[in-house]
Amino acid sequence: MNDQPGSRAELPRQYDPASIEERWAQFWVSEGLFDVKTPPPGADAHAFTVLLPPPNVTGNLHMGHMFEHTETDILVRWRRMLGHLTLWVPGTDHAGIATQMLVERQLATEGTTRQKLGRAAFVERVWQWRAHYGGAILSSMKRIGDTVDWSREYFTMDDNLSHAVREAFVRLHEQGLIYRGAYIVNWCPRCQTAISDLEVAHEEQRGKLWEIRYPVVGAPGEFLTVATTRPETMLGDVAVAVNPLDERYTHLHGKMLTLPLVGREIPVIVDDWVKSDFGTGAVKVTPAHDPNDFAIGQRHNLPSITVMDETGHMNVEAGAYAGLDRYVARKKVLEDLEAQGLLGAARDHVNAIGYCARCQTVVEPRLSTQWFVAVNKPAREGGPTIASLAIAAVQPDASGQKPIRFTPENNEKVYLDWMTNIYDWCISRQLWWGHRIPAWHCATCRKITVAREDPTACAHCGSAEITQETDVLDTWFSSGLLPVTVFGWPTPDGLPTPDLTAFYPTSLLVTGFDILFFWVARMIMLGCWFMQDIPMPNGSQRPLAETVPFREVYIHALVRDADRQKMSKTKGNVIDPVTIVEKYGTDAVRFTLASMASPGTDIAFNEARTEGYRAFANKIWNAARFIFMNVERAREAGITVDAGMLGHMPSVPPYAPIEARWIAARIHSVANEVNTALGEYRFHEAANTVYQFFWGDFCDWYLEIVKLRLDFSETADKAYTRAALTTLLQTFETALRMLSPIMPFLTEELWHALFNGEPPAKSIALSRYPQGDPQTGTVEAAFALLQELIVAVRGLRKDMGVEEKLSVPIRIHALQSGLPFAANLEIIQRLARVTDVESVAALPEGAAVRSTPQFDVQVIYEKKVDTIAERERLNKEMVRYEKEQTNAARQLGNEAFLAKAPAPVVEGIRRRAAELVVLIEKTRKALEDLG
Repeated sequence: MNDQPGSRAELPRQYDPASIEERWAQFWVSEGLFDVKTPPPGADAHAFTVLLPPPNVTGNLHMGHMFEHTETDILVRWRRMLGHLTLWVPGTDHAGIATQMLVERQLATEGTTRQKLGRAAFVERVWQWRAHYGGAILSSMKRIGDTVDWSREYFTMDDNLSHAVREAFVRLHEQGLIYRGAYIVNWCPRCQTAISDLEVAHEEQRGKLWEIRYPVVGAPGEFLTVATTRPETMLGDVAVAVNPLDERYTHLHGKMLTLPLVGREIPVIVDDWVKSDFGTGAVKVTPAHDPNDFAIGQRHNLPSITVMDETGHMNVEAGAYAGLDRYVARKKVLEDLEAQGLLGAARDHVNAIGYCARCQTVVEPRLSTQWFVAVNKPAREGGPTIASLAIAAVQPDASGQKPIRFTPENNEKVYLDWMTNIYDWCISRQLWWGHRIPAWHCATCRKITVAREDPTACAHCGSAEITQETDVLDTWFSSGLLPVTVFGWPTPDGLPTPDLTAFYPTSLLVTGFDILFFWVARMIMLGCWFMQDIPMPNGSQRPLAETVPFREVYIHALVRDADRQKMSKTKGNVIDPVTIVEKYGTDAVRFTLASMASPGTDIAFNEARTEGYRAFANKIWNAARFIFMNVERAREAGITVDAGMLGHMPSVPPYAPIEARWIAARIHSVANEVNTALGEYRFHEAANTVYQFFWGDFCDWYLEIVKLRLDFSETADKAYTRAALTTLLQTFETALRMLSPIMPFLTEELWHALFNGEPPAKSIALSRYPQGDPQTGTVEAAFALLQELIVAVRGLRKDMGVEEKLSVPIRIHALQSGLPFAANLEIIQRLARVTDVESVAALPEGAAVRSTPQFDVQVIYEKKVDTIAERERLNKEMVRYEKEQTNAARQLGNEAFLAKAPAPVVEGIRRRAAELVVLIEKTRKALEDLG
């Protein structure tokens, strides 16, 4: 007996996931089992490539990660086992705002700030933080068994990726698609940077709408009243706008007003944007602090006055209010307006307040000079726009195929709606951590030099007085380039690298809806844009379908708590996957998530289900121990199974026992169902199909029957026993491979033990996934009748109170010929605890009987039948049958249903309707017999 790790001799009595999972996780990584070499040019690689959505370097594993990684790992393992060259690329994102915020918090505990350290020292401090804390989520990924290629792990600030980011920026600038300008942005006073619309979380709150009276110049006692939710911004007002059709204010067109508290004169302007029925119908115009006001200011050539600084405090332009926090200033402005008699009514008003998604600070619309990508403008040399390519990428091409397919499909419309209405992309952030924008400002000529290499002089005037832009690039700009940069773009010669040739476009992206615009859209925009200039390996022009970053996008659902509430720290309902894994094992958590993962449906994570799947794993473990015990008994009896028979789907001759033919047919059918389900991202169907096979078909039925065949006595037919043992081992080994993508640790342990530590591959993940042959279903139908009889007898025994260990005779009245009972008496006797089976032409009246459309069965037992209980049971059955009959009649009478439903479905309903007629008549007769 082989006692090396993974041998049967080392299989403990109790299943303990903690004792096996960490060992195998370390083994997979240390052996580099999932590292992928680039195939040589021209190789028929059938590459299946997936890019992991890079978690933030600041992150820890949460349930959303666990779900996403489970789904992806299942698909990657399945594809690898199908024989595809499979690459899953891991990495982490530098997460500019989040990382800088965490390091600043750390500095605060030390009594210092980034400003005191200076930029260079602060950036070095962030690198130190990343080296110390940044690997937490990667360690978790290894622990849960993600089969990524760790040799290709990247960090978005790596030198090669940073070089690519700079190249992308410079190219876009050279093409006239990157520009710098002053625009209203979402500004976070806490993070002190611009953030995108997507990074703002809106929440409705009850506030106030204040009315303020602006005195009309030259008309003592006359006022124009405006309404505002942010009275502190009035200090930056440059006009008041009214609708040109609003007759209330026609006489004020072109007049001047005195700005309260400030004293400067501002004009009354007319603009169609103003809604006469909102507030007072007069709108204060503050171009530096409101996006709509900014647009009005552009249309009317108005100045912009910024009255608030980067920290949310009033600046010198705010006059007497300078230095005050924005909310303190609001209170003081209202007090002063009231004191001067210029504050009107204050009405309750529900307003959507924007919060920074990272630090929950209320954001400020603020005029700021930023860098933008022009997504709706052609490059200098002409051609399509960035947005138009990204739109075409999800629409049918000339062949009718979509370069990128979304699942669920409704996400395509959401994506197209956003892309069709997209604005220019603000890509600058006022941070120190990130990819610093490669632009230098000249103090002499005031022009900007954008360069691939750090310049020493201005490219326009030659002055050496140049300083680099202080802003860094939006994190999504660098991560949007990942599908091309991780495979070697850009190249010096402009030709595709071997990696780009082999692995681009990637096959699939599995991600959540929350980053559909943040990341998915940006990858499509940048991938299509830059890859259009990279020729195909044969030198031809690259078509759009080969520029896309991925061919399919699967948008997974959201994991909620057991009450279907969104998980939130505020609610206190966040589920820590690490805690659940430690309690039940990774496999049980993975199976829970997979079993509930139907496309487009959120998951209500329930720990009780995980406990149930922990029991499922234990069931398989105990089945393995039973099998291995019998393998040892067989060895002692001189019966062995050729190891070469394992690794193949079970195939049994037509003369084999029914259970052998049935289990072989079942695993072929199940393999087909699971492969189909995984191919359509129906994880729940794949998981539940495997579950039903392993727990029900294999453990509850097949193992119980095969015990009859495992005879190791000296008088036994060794060939007969060997055949039964071979089918058992083949089926179990096949089932382990089928379950492996979902429960990798348990199956790895048992697979190695099955081969006694000498498997044909280093990992079950490197074996082949079961592929079923088409089956006729004849043996499955026959065995189903056998199961139906056994279940009926068990039900009768329970109803009649027959003692558990007592075997009793039964009578069967067959309603058709060819039923598989006589040939399988031994199975019936063992599984139904039956002594004799008598076939009769009719069953006696008043007997306790179970009826089916194919047979009636009676248990012969002297204990008197509980007539009341039996009548109650029959009445319940009658109600169920009649309800089912009504539903069938309704469907068969619906012409629209019959026209659309598949023929097999309609035929199945008709067949069941005919069966129900028989069952209802039998049940009615049984009720009459009871009296």
